[in-house]
Amino acid sequence: MNESGKRSPKELGTEKIGKLLMRYAIPAVISMLAASAYNIVDRSFLGQVVGPLALAGLAVTFPIMNLSAAFGAMIGAGGSTLLSIKLGQRDYGTAERVMGNIVSLNVVVGFVFAVVALIFIDEILYFFGASEATLPYAKTYMVIIIYGNIITHLTHGLANVLRVVGHPNKAMISVLFGVFINLLFDYIFVYICRWGIAGAAYATLLSQTLGTIYLIWCLCNKNDRIHLHRGIYALKQRIVKNILAIGISPFCIQVCACLVVVLINRGLKEHGGDMAIGAYGIVNSITFMFIMIVMGITQGMQPIAGYNYGAQHFDRVTEVLKKASIYATIVMTFSFILCEFFPHLCVLIFTQDTETQQLAIEGMKIIVLVSPLVGFQIVVGNFFQSIGMAKKSIFLSMSRQMLFLIPLLLILPHYFGTMGVWASITISDGISIIVAAVMLWMFYHRGAFKAARNDIEI
Repeated sequence: MNESGKRSPKELGTEKIGKLLMRYAIPAVISMLAASAYNIVDRSFLGQVVGPLALAGLAVTFPIMNLSAAFGAMIGAGGSTLLSIKLGQRDYGTAERVMGNIVSLNVVVGFVFAVVALIFIDEILYFFGASEATLPYAKTYMVIIIYGNIITHLTHGLANVLRVVGHPNKAMISVLFGVFINLLFDYIFVYICRWGIAGAAYATLLSQTLGTIYLIWCLCNKNDRIHLHRGIYALKQRIVKNILAIGISPFCIQVCACLVVVLINRGLKEHGGDMAIGAYGIVNSITFMFIMIVMGITQGMQPIAGYNYGAQHFDRVTEVLKKASIYATIVMTFSFILCEFFPHLCVLIFTQDTETQQLAIEGMKIIVLVSPLVGFQIVVGNFFQSIGMAKKSIFLSMSRQMLFLIPLLLILPHYFGTMGVWASITISDGISIIVAAVMLWMFYHRGAFKAARNDIEI
């Protein structure tokens, strides 16, 4: 599939898997890295210019942002998976209606979420771990971001669509452009104008708005086989039902992530105070960057796996799974080496406060202990989602969060303080890796695709 001229997704079923995965994964990885740069840039400017309390306030906003992302992921991931399967089946009329429904759902859900969040913003932030000292920072940032919630949803949803219909490079450009704008206006609003945390929020919202405009322009290209046009935006019950059914897995992942961050913030606040929450914000930003690289690999895998599953080219589905797992393992091994042996270099980017630095270094060295194998677990979960097997993907995500991590967060901090919070994350990751390996072995041992259905009907 070329980036110009009349396009068809057929190369997903014919091109060499290694070359194809690189073509789709590299732009996605760059996009995900750029997306994580939003967080790193905001935290770096705020930590250096405003201070450690601003970092703590920003960390308190993680859960509500995760919750918003949960709805966006449900629509974006569910819709793009369904879209890729329909492209594999060469059902282009339905594929266009799926695309239109992705846009409409993001607008509706983004608006409803924003209204509810704004009404209860104080109560939500206190529940998520804000204190009297950090609430002003958290509220100022979050209110501005929530006003642009529809834009945030469309940005992530349309980027997924653009990748699936054959424009991974354009999806990458949209994110890189947004990051550049975010960096530029962070410097102007935070460093020069001294608008503090509000400046960081305005910079993020402005960059996402411009990025969304670019995405819409790309998807309206009439030279593409499927594109945005009138008559495809009316919500269809069966399309919506299938989008939500497939997308429920990433939704559950994000909702559980929201609950997990709440428990982490509360545990750190109780045993370490606001500075410990700020330290978690730093650790999360650094480790999340490598997770985002792996997510970029899985985004590159997703259209390839989905298309070939729909076309019943099961050997190609297996091959892309293997290659994605290898690449993810390499990335997370590098994460382990960097964070375990050079944590101080990472932390210095965010703060000069020695207390916050020490807390962040201590936590980071514990969290990354099983990192080399975490990439495999993420790939397996997204693999099941990519071929429409939502139940398996849901179980993998829910077991890590609900069965392992949350109980550990409720128990270990009472005995080991902040060390118990960090250890809970590592232990749950280790167990979930074993579960993922067992589920994948069972999937193939029982015949894999022989009993699988690839006839999702709309």
